[in-house]
Amino acid sequence: MNESYDWDSLTFSLTPTEIMYITEIQGDEAWMPGKLQPYGPIPMSPAAGVLNYGQGLFEGMKAFRTSKDRIVFFRPEENARRMQRGADRLKMPPVPESVFIDAVEQVVAANSHWVPPTGKGAMYVRPLLMGSGPILGVAPAPSYTFLIYVTPVGPYFKGGVNAIDLLISEHNHRAAPGGSGGVKAIGNYAPGMKPSKDAKKLGFAEVIYLDAETHTCIEEVGAANFFCVKGKTLYTPELTGTILPGITRDSIIQLARHRGYQVVEEKVLADFAMEADEAFCCGTAAVISPIGSITHGGKKKVYGNGLPGSITTELYSALTGIQSETDDDVFGWLHELPAQ
Repeated sequence: MNESYDWDSLTFSLTPTEIMYITEIQGDEAWMPGKLQPYGPIPMSPAAGVLNYGQGLFEGMKAFRTSKDRIVFFRPEENARRMQRGADRLKMPPVPESVFIDAVEQVVAANSHWVPPTGKGAMYVRPLLMGSGPILGVAPAPSYTFLIYVTPVGPYFKGGVNAIDLLISEHNHRAAPGGSGGVKAIGNYAPGMKPSKDAKKLGFAEVIYLDAETHTCIEEVGAANFFCVKGKTLYTPELTGTILPGITRDSIIQLARHRGYQVVEEKVLADFAMEADEAFCCGTAAVISPIGSITHGGKKKVYGNGLPGSITTELYSALTGIQSETDDDVFGWLHELPAQ
């Protein structure tokens, strides 16, 4: 661990580390383990498929230094499998799970001194898969690159978890049926920047997207999955191909059911959500973000006086407790970094 670094100064932003991982193949060759090299720019043709046609995917995951002084990953095999599904959708050769996990282990081990102390943050791990070979017509690239870089990040919420205020978008949609909304394609994210920025100008933390067909059902919060709570039941939009199958989302579903709550995966009407007792969104970055209010048209719903709800808080504490090993990992979700 980097003893001289001011870990308290960390925010959720890029702090370049020294080493990254990279491997490349031609066409449909089999992926082979790659190599570690200094972090920095990589050469790429101006005609690369990823630059011209967006043939690329990314993943977001974390490595934690736990209370038992171990470095662990949280369900990395799920990230590997999600990237494989995305590769199939974007017509790229899927990276085998064994190569993916080995790569993640290698690059985190090489930068292990950048994994923050327990409670000070985590190491964010960013795998990228892209069509890096040159191509003029709209077709799969002739060659592909898989790379991983890492950066230490501070806690998403400095000074404790805060509830956020959200605005339902009236005019923009994140994804449409039959599109690529269900995979972590790079092209899914740039179109959300303007609606997000516009919402922030009005004082909201983020925008909520409705479905593109009926404009009545909640799909996602920016780049996060949505939950609301009525009584002792959690509701979350079902996976229909327009919603990213979040790993944190799946973990919350399992955790809530384990703790005795009913979880319903179905279409969630915005009107229904605005009558709920609690609401929150979730993802790798924040784990769980309590929602203090939702504004839709001229109507504003405030949850619990704008404070995090009790079930939201319980699930946040339980999930972060597993990740930090202050609670038992009853699901077997943690993957320890092997001794190097």
